[in-house]
Parts: sequence; structure tokens; C-alpha cells
Amino acid sequence: MHYQKLLRIPTTGKSLYNITPKIEAIVAESRVEIGLCTLFLRHTSASLLIQENADPDVLLDLANFMAKIVPESAKYIHDAEGSDDMPAHIRTALTHTSEHIPINRGHLVLGTWQGIYIWEHRQRSHTRELVVHISG
Repeated sequence: MHYQKLLRIPTTGKSLYNITPKIEAIVAESRVEIGLCTLFLRHTSASLLIQENADPDVLLDLANFMAKIVPESAKYIHDAEGSDDMPAHIRTALTHTSEHIPINRGHLVLGTWQGIYIWEHRQRSHTRELVVHISG
């Protein structure tokens, strides 16, 4: 069995957006008891991340670390959409645009402290498209 849905996730600029409840709702909607949930973000300037969901300081430290290793103030050849454009592409290349999460008993098999996030790497608002594919 296969079940697929396209989510449009609005972002309001550079940040991590917890989408776990949205994905859990789609898994429940699919009625798949045992299977796999594949997530694919259709963008090159935002990424997916499975990370700590209890302490927001973890997300802040990740964002600060990424800003240090991929600064927006560096000179990049590609700057067609602004100074945050190429750094956003590099940040996406260093992270992921897809994730695979097992499903058991109709629920995502995430760890106790894991959440699923869209990491928006651009300064301005966007609507990000996420394909959720469930097989079971």
C-alpha cells in the first residue's frame, strides 16, 4: 500500500519549524500499521532535520554553529537572490532534503526526544513543499 500527500509549509524566515504533528497526522490518515514514512523537501535552500525536541537551546546552538561555518558575509559568486542565497544552498548541501522514518503500530518510530523540522535557511518568508510518502 502507498499513500502520498503534498504539504505546503509556510515559513517566516530563517528558523527551525517543528512539523512532527503534521507528519504524525498524515501517518494516522494513511492507516498504515507497519511501514516507512519518506519525507522529501522540494527545495535547495531549506532542509529537513530530525533533532532534539525538548530543549530549544539545542536548535539555537545548531543555528549558531551553522552561521559560523557558513557565514552570509562571505564573498560568493552566486548572489542572484541576495546575500543569504548561496549560504542557504551550502547549508542545505550540508544537511538533508529527505528523511526516512519507520512506522510501527500506526505511529512514527521516533526516539523520545526526536522531532522533525524544516530548517529554513533564507531570511524571507517562503512556502515550502514537502512530499510525504508512506508505504506499508
